[in-house]
Amino acid sequence: MDEGLGVGQGVALSREQSHYLFGVMRRSVGDSVLVFNGRDGEWQASVDKAGKQGVLVCEAQARAQVALPDIWLMFAPVKRARTDFIVEKAVELGVARITPVFTEFTNSERVRPDRMVKIAIEAAEQSGGMNLPRIDEVVKLNRALDDLDVGRKILFLNEREGASDTLAQLRGPSGPVVLLVGPEGGFSAREVDAITTLDACISLSLGPRILRADTAVIAGLTLIQAHWGDWG
Repeated sequence: MDEGLGVGQGVALSREQSHYLFGVMRRSVGDSVLVFNGRDGEWQASVDKAGKQGVLVCEAQARAQVALPDIWLMFAPVKRARTDFIVEKAVELGVARITPVFTEFTNSERVRPDRMVKIAIEAAEQSGGMNLPRIDEVVKLNRALDDLDVGRKILFLNEREGASDTLAQLRGPSGPVVLLVGPEGGFSAREVDAITTLDACISLSLGPRILRADTAVIAGLTLIQAHWGDWG
């Protein structure tokens, strides 16, 4: 929800939200629901107006907003269902920002950031989360790397030349990090050379098996949260 949340604040629902709340969930005037917008925490609200243009009114804060660890995901989109899965799991695992990138071997349908936002909201709702990641427009890989802020480590899942000792580096001081995951078929040799020569790059192997892109995202984010995030 785009509106700010606070005591007595009215929240206008979209037609889609109204249909779900009143047509699917069968809620009516006076019923209580929980709402969040990714900024102001979770709020107990009541239905003030039902129908195609429903309205809620915030009554009391149920949970305060808690900041996510500064973990970003940069990935090459794959087929739509698997891209949806990646976004869903990234939200569940506590990613603060998602950047889809075009690589030399990217082979996917048209990338729709608006669909990613919808998937992210649904994932947060279904998992009881309050945080929504920033989702960027799709850009070329080289531009995305150029735009990274100074000091952000790049955790590069490199199935070709990952060093065996890089897991130890994950146990170092915490800090901003971006997980970089390639497309089906991996990165090109030219892209691997460009990434691994960056000072911020940590080249990491996930073991003896080549993982699918969506599996690699889950494995990589799990490692980051365990060593650099809020699981420790």
